[in-house]
Amino acid sequence: MNKYTKPVLVASKCLGFDHCRYNGAVINDDYVAALKSEVDFITVCPEVEIGLGVPRNPIRIARQNNNKVLYQPATGKYFTDQMKNFSSKFLNSLDKVDGFILKFKSPSCALYDAKIYSSIDPQSMGEKGSGFFGEAVIEKFPHHPKIDEGRLKNFTIRENFYINIFCLAEFNKIRLSPRINDLVNFHTRNKLLFLAKNEKITRIMGSIVANHPQYTADVVFELYQTHLWEIINSLPKFNHWINTMLHAFGGISKHLNAQERKYFLDAVEEYRDERIPLSVPLSLLQSWAIRFNLEYLLHQTFLKPFPSKLVEISDSGKGRNH
Repeated sequence: MNKYTKPVLVASKCLGFDHCRYNGAVINDDYVAALKSEVDFITVCPEVEIGLGVPRNPIRIARQNNNKVLYQPATGKYFTDQMKNFSSKFLNSLDKVDGFILKFKSPSCALYDAKIYSSIDPQSMGEKGSGFFGEAVIEKFPHHPKIDEGRLKNFTIRENFYINIFCLAEFNKIRLSPRINDLVNFHTRNKLLFLAKNEKITRIMGSIVANHPQYTADVVFELYQTHLWEIINSLPKFNHWINTMLHAFGGISKHLNAQERKYFLDAVEEYRDERIPLSVPLSLLQSWAIRFNLEYLLHQTFLKPFPSKLVEISDSGKGRNH
C-alpha cells in the first residue's frame, strides 16, 4: 500500500475555509475539500490581512504612471504598498511549502487572470494578469506547483498538480537529511513517472544519482533538485503517458488472457481520445501488479502517484488542451 508524504499547500482562505470574500461569502470547492484530509493547508486572505474588513468594498488593479496599483474605487484609497509588504513578509515566513491553490480572478490572489484596468477610471478597459499576492508567489516560488480553483476543474491539469505536489513533498522530506541511498530509492520508485513526463531529463537525473564524481550528498541533492524542478514543470504529454503505460503493460501482458489484454488496450485508446482520466488505465495496471506480485511495478509511484481518494470518478475526458 502506498504511503504518501503529506504536502504542505498554501491556499486562499475563501476556498472553503472562511467567509472572507469581499461580500462575506465562502467558495465551497469540492476538490479543495477532498484535499483537506490528504494535505496540510496554510490558509491566507491577503485582503483581510492588510486590514480590509468583511464585507468590504471591492478593490481592483489598475495602471497608473506605468505601474500597477491596488485601488478601492468606493473610497479612493490605495493599498498597493500594504499588499506588497504583506505578500513579501508572509511568503518569506514560510518554512516549508510544496504548492499553492489560489482564488482565480482575484485582484490579490489570482495567478493569471485578474482583471487589470488601464487606469483608475471605472470605464477603462482591462487586460488579464496576476494579482499582487499571486505575482509575489510566482516570483518567490517560480518552480513550485501552483493552481487556481478554476483550473482544478480540468482533470488533466488537476491530476498533474496532484502528481507534482506529492512527488515534491516526498523529495522535500528526504532533502531534510540528505543521504544518497534515500535519493537512489526515490529516483528508482519514481523512474517510470519521470520517464512519462520527460525522458531526457530523467536520464540526466539518473546520472546525477549514480554520482560517479563522488560529490557530497548536499551537492548531489542540489544538482538533482535543479532537474526535478524541470520535471515538475514539464507539461504532461498524453502520448508519453501512453508509451510508459504500454512499457509497464509489457511486463504484465504475458500473465493475462486475450480479453484482459484487449480491455486494457481499449482503455488506453479511451484515454487517448480524452474519454477517461489517466487514473483509469493506471488502476488497471496496479490491480494486475498486485495480482501477479510484480514487485518492481508495485514500488513505482507511476501506478498510484497520489491517494485514490482524490480520483474523481465522474470526470470525463473534456479539456486535455490547456
